[in-house]
Amino acid sequence: MADAEHQPVLLEAAISALAVRPDGRYVDATFGRGGHTAAILERLGRDGRVIAFDRDPDAERHAHALAAADARLEFVRASFGGMAAALADRGIANIDGVLFDLGVSSPQFDIAERGFSFRHAGPLDMRMDPDVGAPLSDWLASASHGEIARVIKTLGEEPMAGRIAGAIVDARAAGRLTDTAALAAIIKNAIPARVAAGKRVHPATRTFQAFRMHINDELGALDAGLAAALAVLAPGGRLAAISFHSLEDRRVKRFFRHQARPRQPELPMAPAIEPALRLIGKPVTAGATERSANPRARSAIMRVAERTTAPEVAP
Repeated sequence: MADAEHQPVLLEAAISALAVRPDGRYVDATFGRGGHTAAILERLGRDGRVIAFDRDPDAERHAHALAAADARLEFVRASFGGMAAALADRGIANIDGVLFDLGVSSPQFDIAERGFSFRHAGPLDMRMDPDVGAPLSDWLASASHGEIARVIKTLGEEPMAGRIAGAIVDARAAGRLTDTAALAAIIKNAIPARVAAGKRVHPATRTFQAFRMHINDELGALDAGLAAALAVLAPGGRLAAISFHSLEDRRVKRFFRHQARPRQPELPMAPAIEPALRLIGKPVTAGATERSANPRARSAIMRVAERTTAPEVAP
């Protein structure tokens, strides 16, 4: 029932990391097109259950189709940052596993109207949930050069952030900031040919990533989602997070290490702080076969941890 055109990354590794039990209850925090959810359902028995989250309306459509055929799935149209509250509202506690597959699902890039892709002309939107918040066009219409450069630099890790921001501001004044294709061309022309030469990715890749992450507050949502997952996991429950770029992975790594290796009090008589997570194995990356078949897998990295009986480690 999952979208046949979407290949979930690290599918078998992720399902193995969750150690799925037939009667377990699992959260797919990023339903996307349902590949991971479908694989979890295949391993569940009659009493197992999956609660899936996603902000995207197309994900909701696919989830409802899957849920219509399998009553063990419940879909929640919401950000995973609100996971704990949404589960509490449904009387659900003690989850046995939570999976995050971060970023944008591949089919979203193919829908020009969503504004995620620089390869298709579309509106300057980029909202994961088009019913919530303001589109990219609104922000670009009023943001200063400094604001635009800061977002591109910090969320896109783009060394040409200042030049790109200047080109965007100039294009805005000239009325040329019309759609995603125009924005991509403006970014491309702002980067010197000698800098762009030899790079495998489109010159607009980092800037589009930065704008998408800013509009959707993706790092803030990730922080909230990881904290929520820790709150709902039962002792022995697994938390697996698949990241696709360094900003996400650093956030996940920092959270896991803070909860698994808490800094101990300096006072000798103070009680030790017990870890709330136990790290499972080393970070997992895709093998050569998967990287060849699915280019999106090339940058994927998965970290896995298991919930202990100790309380959450304070920030």
